[in-house]
Amino acid sequence: MNVLAWVLQVVLASVFVAHGGLFLAPSAEVAAQMNASLPRWFSLFLGVAEVAAAAGLIVPALLRIKPGSVALAAAGLLPIMAGATVMHASRGEGPEAITTALLLALLVTVGYLRWKVVPMAARA
Repeated sequence: MNVLAWVLQVVLASVFVAHGGLFLAPSAEVAAQMNASLPRWFSLFLGVAEVAAAAGLIVPALLRIKPGSVALAAAGLLPIMAGATVMHASRGEGPEAITTALLLALLVTVGYLRWKVVPMAARA
C-alpha cells in the first residue's frame, strides 16, 4: 500500500505542477480562452494552490518533516477539484468533467491512505 500511495502522490503532484503552471504562465491563446471563463485573479489563485499542493504531496513525505501534511495537501485540493468537476459538467465538457472527477477520487485515495492506512512516521 505504501508503494501505491507513493505512485499516486508522484502522479498527482506531476499533474498539478503541470496544470498549475499552465494557470500561472499560460500562452497568449490559452490565456484568452481561460480569461473568457475565469477572472485572471482566480486563475492565479488556482495556479498557486495547485503548485503548492503538489509540493505538499511530495516534500513532507520525502523529507519526513510533518508527513501528516500530505493528507492535508490532498484534502486542500478537494474543493478545487469538486468545483472543477461541477464547472466542466455544467458546461457540457464531459471528458474534462470525468478527468477532474478521477483526480478528485485519486486525491481522496491518497488522503485516506496517508491519514489512516499507511501514515508516515516523522523523522526522529
